[in-house]
Amino acid sequence: MKSKQKDAFDIRSFLQKAGVARRILPFKKNAVIFTQGDPAKSVMYLEKGAVRLSVTSSGGKKAIVAILGPGDFFGLWCLSGFRFRMATATAIVPSDVLVIEKEKMLRLLHTKHGLSDRFISFLLTLNIQIQRDLLDLHFNSAEERLARKLLLLARYGMQDRHDTLLPEISQDMLAKIVGTTRARVNLFMNKFRRLGLIDYNGRLTVHRSLLSFVLQK
Repeated sequence: MKSKQKDAFDIRSFLQKAGVARRILPFKKNAVIFTQGDPAKSVMYLEKGAVRLSVTSSGGKKAIVAILGPGDFFGLWCLSGFRFRMATATAIVPSDVLVIEKEKMLRLLHTKHGLSDRFISFLLTLNIQIQRDLLDLHFNSAEERLARKLLLLARYGMQDRHDTLLPEISQDMLAKIVGTTRARVNLFMNKFRRLGLIDYNGRLTVHRSLLSFVLQK
């Protein structure tokens, strides 16, 4: 019996064979991939890098709703009939994004079971994460929310690594994600660093010990 389950579906190879992978677009750091309100005609797949999704309310307030990493889909609302983008996607670091036209994606999901299985798994994981974020907001302190968000961004449970170097995420961005002030994020980050849970010198490295810290709460 294998100790680790190997992914049976290589989405990159599949998309290349399907003739889709030729539409990989490079985006520089801070480049806008699409803007809230733009026509929604395609699904995106993040090949490399990191992407921020943000929403602006009618009153002008802005909120960061997700930080995406390699292997994540985004721009999915077009598959449900929405004609316009519901958020703004911005590259946090230089990123490669695969663009799949809506009609092409729908055909592939109906005919290619490997892709549809992976896509459904992604949607279920996303839905669970949204529910966890809501529970986190209601029941956990800002410090706990920050620790959990750092682990999520480091993708613990999704890879066999003990330490993970995160993309360039500012404290302002973390404050918006967690729902607190930059001053409090700075306080918590300094505490995590003193405890040896993270290294934070311009670039952020999350150690596995942060998981134990969260579990003890």
